[in-house]
Amino acid sequence: MKNMNCSKIICIGQNYPAHAREMDLPSSSNPVIFLKPPSSLITDGEVIEAPAELGRVDYEVELALIIGKRAKHISEKDALSYISMVATFNDITARDVQANARDSGHPWTFSKGLDTFAPMSVPVELSSVGDIHDLDLELCVNGKLRQHGNTADMLFSPEKLVAYISTYMTLEEGDIIATGTPEGVSGLNDGDFVEASISGVGKVSNHVKRI
Repeated sequence: MKNMNCSKIICIGQNYPAHAREMDLPSSSNPVIFLKPPSSLITDGEVIEAPAELGRVDYEVELALIIGKRAKHISEKDALSYISMVATFNDITARDVQANARDSGHPWTFSKGLDTFAPMSVPVELSSVGDIHDLDLELCVNGKLRQHGNTADMLFSPEKLVAYISTYMTLEEGDIIATGTPEGVSGLNDGDFVEASISGVGKVSNHVKRI
């Protein structure tokens, strides 16, 4: 995504209990955090390029929070004032690679951070969106609904995420927090058309190319 001032993409795993259950993963008392590089960002209409040798590659619709000013040791009550914009995010994941990394006790970085593995809609001002604690998320593949959820189902709210992350990691203006995905994840095939959308926030649509 060109002209996006982003030093890091901070992603949250297992933030929707139903998704954790479908992946047979335990719940966590603290947010599960991993990173994607800014080089993985693409926008609406660009192509998701997924190397065929990596096996299964999944979609994951998520609400993205865009940080508006430098944040360190932020309280939950002040957290929303540090979010300037929000967007719809698709956390593309090389699932077989991730599973192998988990089994080996290795990091997930390679499974999450490839070029084109972070499609995101054009951000909109937080003030223009309704209650971010009650937003419907949907994802369709080739016109068929695959994921449906609501941000009310998050285990850790946007405020809790900003407060927790900023305790340990300085958030800079333009940084992105991808807040996790609801249940219904599955694989993408060559030629698929995937559309991730959030009510009042926007949509990001991309074709898939297995290369």
